[in-house]
Amino acid sequence: MEDTIKPTSNISEIVSRFAKVCKFRSIGVFTETPNQDICNDDVSNDVKECVEVCSTNSSRSDIWTGHDEILKVFEILSELKMAYVQLQQAHLPYDSEKIRVADELVFANLDGLCKVRRAFKENQFKYSNSLSACLTVLRGEIKVQERLLERLKSQAKKKDVEITGLKGELCDLEGKNRLLVEEIKCRKREAIKRMNLACVDNVVNEVARSIHDFAKPLIALMKASGWDLDKAANSIQDSVVYSVRSHKKYAFEAYISRRMFNGFSLKSQNIDQVLRFNDPVDVLIDDPNGSFAEFCRTKYLLIVHPRIEASFFGNLDQRNFVSSGRHPMTPFYQLFVKMARWVWLLQGIAASQPESEMFIVNRGSEFSDSYMENIEGGKDDVRSLDGQKGRYKVELMVMPGFRIEERLFKARVYVSKLSTTS
Repeated sequence: MEDTIKPTSNISEIVSRFAKVCKFRSIGVFTETPNQDICNDDVSNDVKECVEVCSTNSSRSDIWTGHDEILKVFEILSELKMAYVQLQQAHLPYDSEKIRVADELVFANLDGLCKVRRAFKENQFKYSNSLSACLTVLRGEIKVQERLLERLKSQAKKKDVEITGLKGELCDLEGKNRLLVEEIKCRKREAIKRMNLACVDNVVNEVARSIHDFAKPLIALMKASGWDLDKAANSIQDSVVYSVRSHKKYAFEAYISRRMFNGFSLKSQNIDQVLRFNDPVDVLIDDPNGSFAEFCRTKYLLIVHPRIEASFFGNLDQRNFVSSGRHPMTPFYQLFVKMARWVWLLQGIAASQPESEMFIVNRGSEFSDSYMENIEGGKDDVRSLDGQKGRYKVELMVMPGFRIEERLFKARVYVSKLSTTS
């Protein structure tokens, strides 16, 4: 309704300003024809000012503001002013015919103003009705949207309740999963204790794998430190016939295995402490002076020679750290501890069973499929040469064999062909 009132007030203001202009212009009688351009400029300026006022009352071009009616009013007022001027001019000299014509023109313009006034009120009424209709539609739409909003809020609350319930179920499931994981770990430990043969197989395989994994960084560090790997392999076992140069890695694995199983004890060992932790480093943190910690300390100092460590790290800080009864958290030492953990478990399992033993294979021995396994069997399988006795001999024992109760775990060896058969 505010937009329908403003145009009316603007017209009243315009008419008032026009009356003041006419009053000023009507003083005295013109003795000569007035300058039409001056009158037209004044009216024109008034029109521009009012158009600017009307434009500020409307922010959208499709909303009725009475702009066309206002322009019509100014057009009629301009003609009315000119008729009034003609009426004054008709008095001097007095000309009845001109007075009559000017008078008719004045009344015609006044009649035009009345028509504009009626049209303005009709449009104002229509616009008011259309606004009311729009407001009614908008209020209805708002009510629909409010009902929809309330429905969505209700659904959101239900979803929140469901989410809270699902979170609780998730927490319960996670707790049950943790219990199941612990139960699985306990069962694995109990299975090892009961000497489940499948578990013993896993331990033996893990020993071989961990020795191989520790040998790789040892060889890489020696190569990076400028060691002659050929001489180093020859110093471990000389005159070995390797089928390819890359097989010299087995000399280093044999060296590590020889040191780790040196003094292999069949005395009963408590392996529960090692089995309680997934990471063997945690065992050292839990009991830095226990039997497993002492085993790691002894074997590390036996395997890693001072000259080798000095060439690796530029100092003997790590060796001194281990010698003092502590355990460094370096990647190299952690990898060694992982290997030591499996050797420790195998030693504990073997010691817990009567009549268990470890056996070794000397270099030059004839290969026997009964208690030996060729470490390169996939490429040159000596087991397919049964009956061709003496064609293969043992060059390196990479890992000793074990007899635990009635189960035999073959020694892993590297073999070479003999030039002649016996």
